[in-house]
Order: sequence, then C-alpha cells, then structure tokens
Amino acid sequence: MADGGMDGRLPRGRVRRGRYAAVAGLAGTLLLWPVGSSPATASGLVPAPPSPGTLAEGPATQCAPAGTVRGRLGQYAEVTLCVTAGGGSMTVTAAADCRTTAAGARARVCRTAGDWTMHREPGGGPAVTPIPVPAGEAPATGALAGRTDYPGPGTYRVEADVRITAAPPADAPADSHAPAETLRGRVGAVFTLTEPKPQPAYRTEVAGPDGRAAALAPGTATLLTYTVTATGEHGDGSARLGLIGEAGSGMEVTSADARCVNPLPGRYPSTTRTRHALDCTLTDIQPGRPATVTVRATVRDVCSTLVAKLGHWTPRGQSPTGGMLDGPTVPCEPSGD
Repeated sequence: MADGGMDGRLPRGRVRRGRYAAVAGLAGTLLLWPVGSSPATASGLVPAPPSPGTLAEGPATQCAPAGTVRGRLGQYAEVTLCVTAGGGSMTVTAAADCRTTAAGARARVCRTAGDWTMHREPGGGPAVTPIPVPAGEAPATGALAGRTDYPGPGTYRVEADVRITAAPPADAPADSHAPAETLRGRVGAVFTLTEPKPQPAYRTEVAGPDGRAAALAPGTATLLTYTVTATGEHGDGSARLGLIGEAGSGMEVTSADARCVNPLPGRYPSTTRTRHALDCTLTDIQPGRPATVTVRATVRDVCSTLVAKLGHWTPRGQSPTGGMLDGPTVPCEPSGD
C-alpha cells in the first residue's frame, strides 16, 4: 500500500476547475488501456498533503498524488488519482508519469488500467460538517474511468490497484530503450467531497405476481411489474428502462408491451436478438403519473438474477444532462434439490 507522506497519511485532493479540470479528467480517461502482468511494488510520495478542496456545483475534478509504482527493470511510475463528481455520478481516473533509472533514457508513455475502492472516513475535514459513516455502508467500487453513483458529501479514502504499461515514445529508435514493462501496485489518496447528492429524477420499483416480492427460480416463468415514478419536475418525462439477465444462463426476458424490445446488436440484415435483455422506452412520465411495464422472465436450469438500469436526461437549455440510475435487482433462488 502506498504511503502519502512521512506521517503515513494519504495525500488529499486538490480541486481543478474549468478547462484545466476537464483536461485533467480527459487525460486520465484516455490513458486507460488493458495490459499484461508483471510484479512490482508500490511506495508512497513524500510531499505533504495540501488542504482539502471544496467541490462547486456541477462536475469538478480533484486530483492528488497517490504513490509510486516500481518495476524490476529500473522503471517506475508516479501515479495521480482524480475524482470527478457531478450530476449524481462520479468517476475515478488515474494518470501516471512513467520514467526509468537507466542513464540517458527518456520519459516513457504510460497506459494505465485497474480497479478502485472508496471507503468513507469519519468526519468531513475542515471544509464540511463532520458526517458519520452510516452503519453497514459498503465501499464504492469500480473500474478506473468507469462511471458509478456518487455517494454524497464526505471524506473518502480511495485506493486503486493499477496496471501500468510503460512504452518508449513513438518517435524513439527501436533499439534505444529498455523493453516495455508492466508495473503493478496499489496507490491511494484521501478526497473531501462537498457537492450535495442530487435527488434522482426517477425511482424504479418491481413487484412479483399479485404484488408479492419479486423473485425468480430455475425452471419457472415469472411475471414482473416494473413501475417508474417521477420524483420531481426536473426530468423531461421520458426514460429508458433496461433489464439484463446473466449472459449464457439461458434466461429470456420478454414483454407484450409495444414499448419494449429485445436488443438487436448485430449488423444489418442480422435478426438475432439478445434474449436475456430487454429495453423499454417510456414517455409521458409525470409526478403522480408513473409508467408501468409487465415483463416475463423465464429461467432455465441455470439461476440468473435480473438487474434494472434506468437511463434519462434532463433539459438544461441546449446543454442537457443525464445519467444512469440503478434499479432493483430481482434475486434468483436455486431449488433445494
């Protein structure tokens, strides 16, 4: 685990706003590439942590030095983690500055990938009111550069298991540098986020037959009723409900509702549809006027859960915003045979 300073604390994030913030977030995203494997160790950066920043309304990016990942061939990478929060969602990205201890060698091009975990810490730091850690709150997790739900204001410890490929610059002679090496290690930093968690525009609920709790079982076909409710007047009244079973399980999700269709992913004139997923386009959703959809989930021999996602957008002049909301997951209960 990477240390953040001489006292063992992780470094805190700084706020980057405006054009500089956008470039920083984009750079972290563009540097993510899949890589191979090779062992390495991680050690912390020495600089003292700066004062925690405050996120303004709308997306803003905080970045902090997170550690140094070292390889076996004299190559190393100084890693920076960035957290971008806004509009009810957030992303965690990583950028790396790759170098080598070889004499006369130039800085190398970094390609970074990995996964992250974010734990809430007690208190909110000097910039926000202290917020207790809710009992039983699970840590947020995700892939670097992937989007996830914003958990709300607080102080968070972000740790990332990174995989970094250090390749020679594109204009470097083929024989002038050591071979590319994949560096692996864990880095981390502390961020204080103050942006309020916005109220979601919609809420998705599901019920089984006769209003019972929704559940699936192998060898059965179950009718499920999904209800999408507008929670305020800031949406545009439309949403796309996506239902997804586990690929390869043999599950089929269908509906007689004309607003729903199984995805058609192939190139025309292909007619092969994805049977374990269903897309429903809903319109005219208003507070006091929810939309309902009835679907049939058929489970074969292999148990599969059924997850729900709701995509939406909110008009804001000619610059609309939107997001993806997690809906309920219908469990599958294997038989006791």
